[in-house]
Amino acid sequence: MFPVLAKRIFILGLMSIWRHRLRSALTILGIVFGVCSVIAMLAIGEGASYEAQEQIKKLGSQNIIIKSVKPPENENVNTETARMSEYGLTYKDAERISSTIPTVEVIVPARTIRGDIVYRRKKLDANVIGTVPWYPRISNQKVSEGRFISEQEMKDFKNVCVLSSEIARRLFTFEHPIGKVIKIKGDYYRVIGIMEGSGTTSTNNSGSEFLLNLFIPLTAARSRFGDIIMTRTAGAYNIEKVELHQIIVKVNNLLEVMNTSEIIRSILKRGHKDLDYEIVVPLELLRQAERTKRIFNIVLGSIAAISLLVGGIGIMNIMLASVTERTREIGIRRALGAKRRDIIVQFLTETILLSSGGGIIGLMIGILIPFFITYFSEMMTIIRLWSLVSAFSISIMIGLIFGIYPAYRAAIMNPITALRHE
Repeated sequence: MFPVLAKRIFILGLMSIWRHRLRSALTILGIVFGVCSVIAMLAIGEGASYEAQEQIKKLGSQNIIIKSVKPPENENVNTETARMSEYGLTYKDAERISSTIPTVEVIVPARTIRGDIVYRRKKLDANVIGTVPWYPRISNQKVSEGRFISEQEMKDFKNVCVLSSEIARRLFTFEHPIGKVIKIKGDYYRVIGIMEGSGTTSTNNSGSEFLLNLFIPLTAARSRFGDIIMTRTAGAYNIEKVELHQIIVKVNNLLEVMNTSEIIRSILKRGHKDLDYEIVVPLELLRQAERTKRIFNIVLGSIAAISLLVGGIGIMNIMLASVTERTREIGIRRALGAKRRDIIVQFLTETILLSSGGGIIGLMIGILIPFFITYFSEMMTIIRLWSLVSAFSISIMIGLIFGIYPAYRAAIMNPITALRHE
């Protein structure tokens, strides 16, 4: 009996909506725009958050990155007779951190020198990074061809180098780089490996463009280039002494990362008069990114929910108008034995059909919008199942909530007064 009754109520609702097709279509526009905007906004927010978190994860959740930073008072030391500006991390800092903190598993010192790389007639301005053999393991970078620097090459100050995939592509267009010899700032180095490409021009752990990095043994970098960097710009000399540009510290336990970072901060504070270093904790950045993502989703969801609210008000207004128009119909149904709950169920069915129809159309448009955004702007968008379910469920709830009052107004009508209505 109940399935038959439910089917009849459903058919009556569809017939009522079909009789006023244009009005019904305009009524559900608010729901359509609300649902599709909720899905699209959350997809954009999820995509942006995912990209940010992936970049942070590449730095290593158990890593602590310490970078040399030029103090503000030394920024303008750039004259013909400029005194040498000495700042940044030192080998003693790396030794203190490694020997005094028990939670430190391994450290990776690195030094970056900007210079020209020459192969035959091709020249490229790139970042020459002096580092240690275990750099790829700690920095989450992989060697795609050949190998990385060995410990023996490190001990022997060997002139060997590992290229980023972009440098290999630009310098060796029609040749295989492994085994070839290139010139770096007057010295010749043999190529022993190629790093895996990142596909982006974002900055890496050494604070330089990842696509234009070249790696050599740290011992060779110190022996060939020294600790003093002298550059000339616009006829003036800039002389700086920096032993290390970066130290990556890997902590042996994820739970100890934040405590270890505080200990490192206190050690460096005692050893440096100026604040000539910066400590970056990827784990902390990741947590901040997750908090930002939650706030971003709440804000975007709230903005989109306003459209749904407006759509719900539109449905309520139309249903109130429909109650007035159908007063005589309601009176006839009540005179023929329909109860108040039957009238309520009929009108609620119509509002739910309107809101669910708008929700389905909104879902389809909401799925298409992120696709077009990704296709035309190359911006990553991610549609989560929970966002689709939430948006559609909210549209149904909106229809139900805003349909209760018109249904109640219809149900409490006096049958006799309703029959007399013209």
